[in-house]
Amino acid sequence: MKQNYYFIGIGGIGMSALARYFNLLGAKVYGYDRTPSELTHALESEGMAVHYTDSVDEIPQSVQADNTIVVITPAIPKDNKEYLFFKENGFTILKRAQVLGLICKEKNTVAIAGTHGKTSTTTFTTFLLKNSTKGCSAFLGGISKNFQSNFVFDAKSPFVVVEADEFDRSFHNLFPSTAIVTAMDADHLDIYGTHEAVIESFYKFVSQIRDNGILIYKKGLNFEPVRQVLETKGVKLYTYALQDSSADFYVKSIEVKDGAFLLTLHTPQGDVAGIRFGLIGKTNVENFVAAAAASLLNGLTTDELLSATKNLKGVVRRFDVHVSTDNVVYIDDYAHHPAELKACIQSIREMYAGKKLTGVFQPHLYTRTRDFATEFAESLSLLDELILLDIYPARELPIPEVTSKIIFDKVTCKEKTLCSKTELLDVLRNKEIEVLITLGAGDIDRLVEPITEMLSK
Repeated sequence: MKQNYYFIGIGGIGMSALARYFNLLGAKVYGYDRTPSELTHALESEGMAVHYTDSVDEIPQSVQADNTIVVITPAIPKDNKEYLFFKENGFTILKRAQVLGLICKEKNTVAIAGTHGKTSTTTFTTFLLKNSTKGCSAFLGGISKNFQSNFVFDAKSPFVVVEADEFDRSFHNLFPSTAIVTAMDADHLDIYGTHEAVIESFYKFVSQIRDNGILIYKKGLNFEPVRQVLETKGVKLYTYALQDSSADFYVKSIEVKDGAFLLTLHTPQGDVAGIRFGLIGKTNVENFVAAAAASLLNGLTTDELLSATKNLKGVVRRFDVHVSTDNVVYIDDYAHHPAELKACIQSIREMYAGKKLTGVFQPHLYTRTRDFATEFAESLSLLDELILLDIYPARELPIPEVTSKIIFDKVTCKEKTLCSKTELLDVLRNKEIEVLITLGAGDIDRLVEPITEMLSK
């Protein structure tokens, strides 16, 4: 291990988890991020030095090429001054995914991949294993409400649970013992070009499962092209589903009791009855089935499963309920892909049948908006009312004629409004709200607190 670790983009969810890991091991951790956030303030309070100006002058004198690893996120612009300085001065520069791969190399790695559902599934799997005799460390793609962090450390456990990100083909740096695949939808077409290339990338990821490992995938996904490769390596294949009885793991019965789901889970070893699952949304239940499958196949007992599940709290910004009164409900969710939006809206519609559903959506990336405008419009048309914000650019420069309006014009719900982020609170004040959802992966989360405050009054 090096003496210093320097993170460019330290405030990112994956980057900050790695920063916490090295900080805990006793290395000096430094970092730059474009904007302060709750997460960067948390890193500073944990003893890491974070700054917000892209300047070579901000790099401490103690950070030298022979004692420092520089970790970068693929989202940083190539003209970042600090990045160029490190590149020109002989520093070892590694991508976040490469560092994660090196950490996981010697561990019994459980890697969860998928174009949606992976953060919740990763967090659920982590909580189940951590609350068993197995234990685990974990690198999460969201803030677990149970751990109040995106990083979990267990020095004694051989298990590490990681979110395997398909963006930039990051997950090709992982060689897991157990892999879960939740979905293989078309996404990140700025990287992949075609849906076929996305699927091929997932095939490469699962082909890297270690000998005698485990693949768990959502029923309906097609892994036939790599089945022979996997079986030659002794990899065992299992399917999961919400309630499809042809899957290896599925929910045999589901009822609502005392504000929670009461589940009977079917497994190849028999049924597990009386599971109390307190999170909302059947999408969450389906992700839990995948997590339970991975945990049980890695030695979790049914008693441990029953005990842990009743204390499971979920993830910040995943079906995150902020206001729930007789008059108004407010839920925030990270959904930013058409399939995620559809699943989220349908789950909430099912829970609050007969209520007016108002959604605020902030599109994420110009390329994703351009590539999926029609699909976004179809999903958002499931709302009773839509408030559509401007595109959050993240790592991208504007694309001519690509704005939120190309989605807005195709949306068919009768009530729809186009507005800027700064106008949103005023727009909401003049609405009759019954159930409100804020949706998106950009900086819409900065509005959660003021919206909560406004609706609570």
